[in-house]
Parts: sequence; structure tokens; C-alpha cells
Amino acid sequence: MSAFNISPKPILMNTAIIVSVSPPVKRRYDASKRRQAAARTRQAILDAALELFTSQGYAATPMTAIAQGAGVALDTVYASVGRKPELARLLIESAISGGSEAIPSEERDYVQAIRAAADAETKIAVYASAMRGIAGRLAPVLSIIQQAAPAEPELAALWRQIADRRAANMRLFAADLATVASLRVDPGDAADIVWATNAPELYQLLVGQRGWSPERYEQFLADTWRRLLLTG
Repeated sequence: MSAFNISPKPILMNTAIIVSVSPPVKRRYDASKRRQAAARTRQAILDAALELFTSQGYAATPMTAIAQGAGVALDTVYASVGRKPELARLLIESAISGGSEAIPSEERDYVQAIRAAADAETKIAVYASAMRGIAGRLAPVLSIIQQAAPAEPELAALWRQIADRRAANMRLFAADLATVASLRVDPGDAADIVWATNAPELYQLLVGQRGWSPERYEQFLADTWRRLLLTG
């Protein structure tokens, strides 16, 4: 009997290869670029509006011209700044704040610097310096509002609101001065004096019509406030 060598059959094993797949990493949405783009668009609209309102007048400038000047669609103008009276308000607010958006008074750098100052003369100097820039930006906007207000009651009401808000802020300024110095006049009168002398109309007269430099205007404000408000 012959012997046969029978080789065992190989056993095939079904091996599963498990690959661990990490879930896709979600990128955090960066809204800063969108905000920056929106701010640039708003500033372009404000620049175009100021130029056209100054050269053509408020009433004679259609919103379509502002859109064309800013290089955007008309719908973008309405979405970004609103109707024409709201655009005028934003022009005033941006002139006060120095940017394309309104900034509450207590958040402005110069207001915080005034409150942090230890003496009245420094507070006055900081505010006079701030007013040189603010009044310079407000003066051309004021001219636009003055020309348009007789035919645009909404603009006249807007300017009264701004004046009333300034008066309230001046009361805060006078009260702040009174915490570090003895005032020559009642704090209410002090607030009215500052309110009258820091009005953009005065800048318009002295710098726009009489040819004063902005630096001379600033010095005039600081000297006037020290002499009228402070004792000694």
C-alpha cells in the first residue's frame, strides 16, 4: 500500500482592516472679514453722500447717485445705511465718532481720557483737542443740514436731537470738572458755556470764514474754558 503525503489545505482567514477616520474638522466661521467689508462699504457710501450733498445739495441728490458714487447697488445703500434722513444721521454720528459707525459717548477714547485725568486743566485740554477734530468733521455736515432743514422737517428735528444730546453730555463734562476743581460758575451754567462754544457753528465761523487754523481754534477753546470756568 503506497503512502500519499497529503498537504493540509491552507485556511484562509477573512481579516478586516479597520481604518479609523476622524470626523472632519469644522472650520470656525470668521465673521471679521464680513464686518470689515461691511464697514468699507458703509464708509464708501458716507464718502459719496458727503461729496454729493456738499456739491449738489441734499434735496437734489438722489440715492441712485450716492449708490453710483460708492460703486454699489442701490439696494446695498438701503441695507447698509437706510433712507436718506437716516444717512444724514449717520453722517453726523460718524463725524462725531470719527468712524463709519456711531460710538456711544462713554466708549469714546477722549471721553475716557477726560474722566481719567486727575486735574481740570488736563480734562479741558483733552476735550479741546478732541473738539478740533470733531468740529472739523461736523462743519461740512452742518452746512448740509442747514441748507436742507427748511424743506426737510425730519432733518431739522434730527439736528435738535443732536443739540439736546450735546447739552446732556456737557452737563456730564461740567460735573466731572467740578469733582476736581472749584468752578467759577454754577455747573449748569458751565455746561451751557461749553455747549455754546464747542458748537460746530463756531468752528464754521472761525476756521471756515475767518481763516483760523484748527490748532488756533483748539487753543482758543482751551483758553476760553479755563478762564470762564475755573477759579484762580
